[in-house]
Amino acid sequence: MVSYLETDLILGLAIAGTTLGIVEGIKPGPLLTMVIRETLSGGLRAGLWTAAAPIFTDGPLVIFSLFAAAWIATNPSALLVITLAGAIFLAQMGYECFGLEPPNMDEDAPPPTGSFLRGIITNLLNPNVYVFWFLIGGPLMASAADEEILAPIAYAITFLVTIMLTKATIAYAIHRASGNISATVYRRLLAICGIVMIGFSLYYAIQAYSLLQEIGIL
Repeated sequence: MVSYLETDLILGLAIAGTTLGIVEGIKPGPLLTMVIRETLSGGLRAGLWTAAAPIFTDGPLVIFSLFAAAWIATNPSALLVITLAGAIFLAQMGYECFGLEPPNMDEDAPPPTGSFLRGIITNLLNPNVYVFWFLIGGPLMASAADEEILAPIAYAITFLVTIMLTKATIAYAIHRASGNISATVYRRLLAICGIVMIGFSLYYAIQAYSLLQEIGIL
């Protein structure tokens, strides 16, 4: 039978997961920018599919991070590869924003092919996701598992569900407001998304340069 203290630990980590999920959901970053990009260019369903990416990318990382936290902390080469790939991918996505057209606002129209895949790739190539789970989330869940195995499960589930719902809410809000946006404003907003993505690409490039110095290549 689960004791009061164990139940308290489960509830505490569930609250922590929910809170952090909201914070990470609204925090500016590559995935949120991609959600906005896909909503503006493909409509609500495209944005929602993109917002669902963390469930399919962070989920496996949660399990892997429980075992790989110590390894990743002493092997920056893995992060270097991810960071460089992320920089290239975001630069390409940012460049494409300048040529995207406003979506067909027909609710029955299918979302553009690749929205879900772009969301997954964006999150997989974000080195900060790995840093969070391997250096923060993983050790936290591992230490909690020593006291109650359900505690890290509660943390992971509440975090993933909350971050997805938060980004989906943002996509819905953008879609609701899009009916009053002209084609010119659409293109300007997409151009802003492109600039932001290229900015993240440059940030990743700087991170990669720092990792190269840490590894000793430069």
